[in-house]
Amino acid sequence: MGAACKDDGNQSLTVTDNRTGKVYQIPITRNSIPATAFKAIKADPRTHWLTDRPEDETEQGLRVFDPAFQNTAVVESRITYIDGARGVLRHRGIPIEQLVEKSSFLETAYLIIYGQLPSGPSLKTFEDEVLHHTYLHQDVERNLATFRYDSHPMSILTSAFATLGAFAPEANPSLAGSKVYTNAASGNLEALKLMDKQILRIIGKAPTLAAAAYRVRQGRPFNRPPQGLSYTESLLYSMDHLSGTEYRPNPVFSNALDKLFIIHADHELNCSTATVLQAGSSLVDPYSAVAAGCAALYGPSHGGAAEACVRQLLEIGTPDNVPGFMAAVEKRERVLVGFGHRVYRNVDPRSTAIRKICDDVLKVTGKSPLLETALTLADLASKSEFMRSRQLYPNVDFFSGIIYYAMGIPLDFFPVLFAVPRCVGWLAHWRQSMLQRGGVKIWRPRQVYVGEGERDYVDVDARKESWGASVFDAPVQVTHGGDTMRNRLATYRDEAGKLHTRSRL
Repeated sequence: MGAACKDDGNQSLTVTDNRTGKVYQIPITRNSIPATAFKAIKADPRTHWLTDRPEDETEQGLRVFDPAFQNTAVVESRITYIDGARGVLRHRGIPIEQLVEKSSFLETAYLIIYGQLPSGPSLKTFEDEVLHHTYLHQDVERNLATFRYDSHPMSILTSAFATLGAFAPEANPSLAGSKVYTNAASGNLEALKLMDKQILRIIGKAPTLAAAAYRVRQGRPFNRPPQGLSYTESLLYSMDHLSGTEYRPNPVFSNALDKLFIIHADHELNCSTATVLQAGSSLVDPYSAVAAGCAALYGPSHGGAAEACVRQLLEIGTPDNVPGFMAAVEKRERVLVGFGHRVYRNVDPRSTAIRKICDDVLKVTGKSPLLETALTLADLASKSEFMRSRQLYPNVDFFSGIIYYAMGIPLDFFPVLFAVPRCVGWLAHWRQSMLQRGGVKIWRPRQVYVGEGERDYVDVDARKESWGASVFDAPVQVTHGGDTMRNRLATYRDEAGKLHTRSRL
C-alpha cells in the first residue's frame, strides 16, 4: 500500500489506483485538493503497454486533465467571491448590489485593490492621485495618432497600454531588476511605492487612452483631460468635447457609466484576468500584462459579448419578431446571445443591478425600441422550458449593451468601456500575486500529448506525400494581389546574384 499524503481524517479523499491496487490519501482543504498530490500516483508502464505510450509519462505520476480550466483553482484570492449556483457576487465580502447602490467607481476600486473601504480622507487622496495621472506623454499621443481611422478601438487600446510601458523603464523588471515588485512581499517600501505608482498610472490613464482611441476613429484631435471632473466625467469630456467652455457631460450618463464601471471592475478569474496573471507570472511589467488582458478581453466570447447582443437585437428588430426568433432558438437553429454564463447557473446579479441604470438612461434618451425588443425577449425566455432547463438567464451583457447603445456609443467601442474599469480587477489580482509569500511561480500548465511517437528524420528526396492528408495538414493556397503576379513574372537577380525569371517571353 502506498500513501501520497498524510491521512487527515474526514478532510481527505481516498483514492484507489485500480491499476496497482494502491490506496492514496489526498488532503482536502477549503473543499479543494492539491493537483500535485496526484503525481505520487504512479504505475509501471511496462504492465500497461497495451494502453499507455511512453508519451503518457505513466511512471511520472497522474496528471489532472481539465480542458479550459473548467474545475481547476490556480490561486488563493481574497478579492472577489462568486457563487454561480446562487447568483452571488461579492467584492472583498461586500455584495455587488450594495456597491452599485451606495459606492462610486474609484471607491470600489480602492476596495478591490486594497481590501477595505477607504476613510473619507483616504478616498480623497486616492481620487486625487488617480486623476493626477490622466495625462499622456506627447510621444504616446503621437503614437496613437498613427493608427488608421478604421482601426478597431480595442486594437488601439491594447497597443497603447503596451506603449505606456516603454515610458516607465524604472518600472520594468527586465530593466530594473526582476524583484522590483516581488520585494514588496517582505514589506520593502520602495517596491510597494513603485508598484502602487504603476497602478495609479494605469487606472488614471485608462480613460484618456480610451478617449484617444475614440477620437482617432472620429478623426478629431485629442482633448486634454479636464481638471475638477470625476473619473467618468473625464472620460466623456475627453471623448466628446468639441469647443466652447465649461463643458460638462450629462450627469445621468456619467453616473450610469460610473455604476457600469463598478459592475465591470472585477469578476474573479475570468479569461482576461487569468491572462494578466499568466503574463504577470513571468515577472513582466504591469503595462505589458494589462495589454495582454486587453487582447484577451477583445474576443467576442468575453468583452465583445455586449456588442454581439445588441447586433442580435437589431437583427430581431421589433417585439413582433421575438416569438419566431425564440422558436428558432428552441429548435437549436440560433443561439441566444446575452443569456447564460460560464459561471452563473442562476440570475447574473450584475444584470439585476444594471436594470435600474437602464431605466435612468432611457428617461434621458427617450424610449428605446431596442429595449422593448429586449424585454419581450427576456420575458419569453423566462417562460421557456428550453431556457430554464439549461439554466440560461440574462447576463450582464444583455442590458449593458442596451445602455451603451442608447447613449450613442459605437458598437465596437463597447469592449473599450469594459476594459477601462476591468483594469482595476486586473491590477488587484496582479498586485496580490506579487505580494504572495514565497515568490511568484511562473504559470506552466501541463498537456496530454496525443501526437506522433518517436520517429526518424527523412531526407527531403525520400519524402512522399502523406496518404490521407486533409486540408488541415498543409498550408492552404493564399490569394495574392496583382503586384505579386507582376513581380513573379519580372526578371531580377537576388542578393546572392542568382537570376530569377518566370516570364514566358
